[in-house]
Amino acid sequence: MSEPASSGLALDHSRAPDDRSNFAVGMANSSTRAISDFFEWFGNLGIFFWQVCRAAVTPPYEWRELIRQLDEIGSKSLPLVALAGSAIGVVISLEARYSLTRFGAKSLFPATLVYSVIQVMGPIITGLVVSGRVGAGIGAELASMKVSEQIDAIEASAVNPYRLLAATRIVACILMLPLLTIAADACGLLTGWFAQAMVEPLSFHQFIESGFKGATFNAFLPPTFKTAVYGLIIGLIACFQGMNTRGGAEGVGKAATNSVVLGSLFLILADVVLVKFILVVFP
Repeated sequence: MSEPASSGLALDHSRAPDDRSNFAVGMANSSTRAISDFFEWFGNLGIFFWQVCRAAVTPPYEWRELIRQLDEIGSKSLPLVALAGSAIGVVISLEARYSLTRFGAKSLFPATLVYSVIQVMGPIITGLVVSGRVGAGIGAELASMKVSEQIDAIEASAVNPYRLLAATRIVACILMLPLLTIAADACGLLTGWFAQAMVEPLSFHQFIESGFKGATFNAFLPPTFKTAVYGLIIGLIACFQGMNTRGGAEGVGKAATNSVVLGSLFLILADVVLVKFILVVFP
């Protein structure tokens, strides 16, 4: 009675290498497919960007739609951006005051707050806030138009959807991000000074004079205008995800989610590259 059991055990051992090899082959195929999909997505994004650029410089221009998008992206994002900038100013003020007092460098508080808000936190926070609000809105709006065949109807009526829908939104994001960043920086500096003045007397004139003492345009303009690249990333990815949606209502939800996630991710990666570029070009 023991021999069949031992032979069955031997058969199980003989099948084990085949199972491991099949698992390895499956993993290799999955990895290859993922890499292929990754490069295919980037290729489609590049083609989409080229089509948008070509449509944007070809008349007739959609000025009315551009102005509407400037209001939608800029004016309606201002309260949220100002609130985020104000919160960042208070947080940096509290942290900087504690750290500088600990090391006996309280006199450096104005400069620390100014440089921290304008060079570091203001641009990236503005980009992430706009990516969350505008990216999701553009992705969901264009995705709903895609699944309901409104984009096909626009194209059938001899209107270029890349010019009307994508180019106007991308250009509006590029133009509005630096202005929103300036607003966030101003709110951050104001609330940072107010948080410090609540603890110990510090006039606003003294704060501004000490904070911007020795500052140059090279210290503040590049970090502010690099957000135009953030706007390009947010608008391009949101429009691409929205106009390439499939799958009905589920596809609309995925397009909105992917617009925010991918836009924020590429924005952070772009910030790393842009910071290094600014440090090299504007030392």
